[in-house]
Amino acid sequence: MYLRRYISRRYISLVQYAGAAFFLYLLYTVFIARGPTSSQGFPEPLGRGTVALIDRLGAMKEDYGRGGEGYGSLIFDLRREGDKQKRAQADAEMKPAPKKPAMPDNFKRFVHVPRKSWEPEEEMKKDLLKSGPGEHGAPVKLDENDKIVQKQSLELYKANGYNAYVSDLISLNRTMKDLRHHECKTLRYLEKLPTVSVIFPFHEEHNSTLLRSAHSVINQSPPELLKEIILVDDFSEKPFLRKPLEDYWKSVKLDHIVKVVRTKKREGLIRARQLGAEAATGEVLIFLDAHSECNYNWLPPLLEPIANDYRTVVCPFVDVIDCDTYELRAQDEGARGSFDWTFNYKRLPLTKKDRENPTRPFNSPVMAGGYFAISKDWFWELGGYDEGLDIWGGEQYELSFKVWQCHGRMVDAPCSRVAHIYRCKYMPFKNAGMGDFVSRNYKRVAEVWMDEHAETLYKKRPGVRQADAGDLTRMKAVRQKLQCKSFDWFMKEIAFDQDRYYPAVDPPASASGELRHAASNKCLDTQFKSSGQRFGLRKCVSDDANGGGEQNLRLTRWHDIRPKDRNVCFDVSTSVDKAPVVLFDCHSMKGNQLWKLRDKDNQLFHPVSHMCLAAAADGSGELYMKTCDVGDNTQQWHWQVIDADLLNKRQSEEAKEGDL
Repeated sequence: MYLRRYISRRYISLVQYAGAAFFLYLLYTVFIARGPTSSQGFPEPLGRGTVALIDRLGAMKEDYGRGGEGYGSLIFDLRREGDKQKRAQADAEMKPAPKKPAMPDNFKRFVHVPRKSWEPEEEMKKDLLKSGPGEHGAPVKLDENDKIVQKQSLELYKANGYNAYVSDLISLNRTMKDLRHHECKTLRYLEKLPTVSVIFPFHEEHNSTLLRSAHSVINQSPPELLKEIILVDDFSEKPFLRKPLEDYWKSVKLDHIVKVVRTKKREGLIRARQLGAEAATGEVLIFLDAHSECNYNWLPPLLEPIANDYRTVVCPFVDVIDCDTYELRAQDEGARGSFDWTFNYKRLPLTKKDRENPTRPFNSPVMAGGYFAISKDWFWELGGYDEGLDIWGGEQYELSFKVWQCHGRMVDAPCSRVAHIYRCKYMPFKNAGMGDFVSRNYKRVAEVWMDEHAETLYKKRPGVRQADAGDLTRMKAVRQKLQCKSFDWFMKEIAFDQDRYYPAVDPPASASGELRHAASNKCLDTQFKSSGQRFGLRKCVSDDANGGGEQNLRLTRWHDIRPKDRNVCFDVSTSVDKAPVVLFDCHSMKGNQLWKLRDKDNQLFHPVSHMCLAAAADGSGELYMKTCDVGDNTQQWHWQVIDADLLNKRQSEEAKEGDL
């Protein structure tokens, strides 16, 4: 009343309208905006209708600024928006949305937990003082002139697929080379994290390699987080892997941590993992192969994303233990997992956003295989592994697809690093005697999870179409119960750039057919060799139809060179004169497999090494790299067919093919 003496009537009206607006906003927040919360107590994302309503409330300011005109119509509009919200809600109740699983009670203790450094600084200082064969991930090389050693080494190589003789020379508690990004060492993680059960399935593993794998987990894991290690013996016959294995853990007083579970018959990798999961008592299951070594502070980066959302699956970076020398080295600095349409595991480059922070976990469509962490609750909500999958093959696709499609998430954690021995030279295990179990496995995955996209797999891999998938009732019931999303959603939202690198229909080649060597008049022939092998020249098939060979080559959309209908590419990994050219699994990510055809000079230029492809003048031996010289006919090549327009367009645009 007394304010009217000092303030104009217009401004008093403005205050009244602002008060009314604030009252309406309170009503809105109490009765409309209160929706369901996520499993961690955070509000669900606002729908488009709610966002529009908030925008209208924000527009009140302008209406009031004009003296309140339109106030009544605004109230009417708000009521109309409320009615729309109610109708939309009624419609939604007619077709219920999938329910998000409630957070398990044991995970609620991680909400609002302070952070701390888990870095094992004192242990790392002590490790620096250690020396011996293989310490700090150094290579161990045997005397090539010692015939007895070489003979024993070869026998163990053939029995294991890696140099087990070298393994026996290295301490079971060897120190690691820290391969993490330097910023990983400064990160702080939740001071409370879930407990873990680490599961190692094994079949006829070499004793020192298996023991080192388990010791590595014990040495590199905080005791309060490591609940147990479960060694799942898949019907091994080696004497040490029977009772002496259990006796060993008793002798070193670690049998309270390390448990041995045994199958009653050969079950295969997949069911062995499932058996380990059934025996586990930790809150998080971590699956590793039985020829692995964990690096410093590997657990907190794996566990924190799961503590934040128990439906997150986390994969470590997998580094390499050399199968010959046991040298530890980094594989690379990360890529997203994927597949091609014959179901070969492939990798997609990191997006520009992923590369902005080298320590932050990033989304990955498909896991590599046996290295991942998953909460036990989420694993069993998803039905565990499909027990209809035999031995190995397809399990990483099955689990990856259902994690994403059933409202979970999967990430790679750059600061968690575990090294793995990739078997080489020899494949030691007996045939499982179960026929084409891989095609059966793929058929099960396709029929349950891939919807209409399964047809693409069947066209690319006809044997899968003919396979008997068996009873799919249980896994289809899991998909129905969890109201999982479509595979089309997965391809568009998660593997969104898959078609760019591994398309269902291969784009036309820039150049194709025979690749004839100018100096020798012979043709490049890969002779159906496999990854890791070198190759050379042979008489051209067009000159001798009875000659045979593999001479139909392609310069592809991804600027690599590969035999027709095969997925191995010309690869050069060193930048020295006479560097070897080998076949290597195509990754469609350029790098060592990037080639440019200099059609005017008839040269094949390799930008990474800055050299050109060459062969001996008489066509003997294997291909190699050489400093480019336009006058040297040993490095001149003639493609049988060149699409000049397509070639020029692609090569001119190659440098602009950029980030996503």
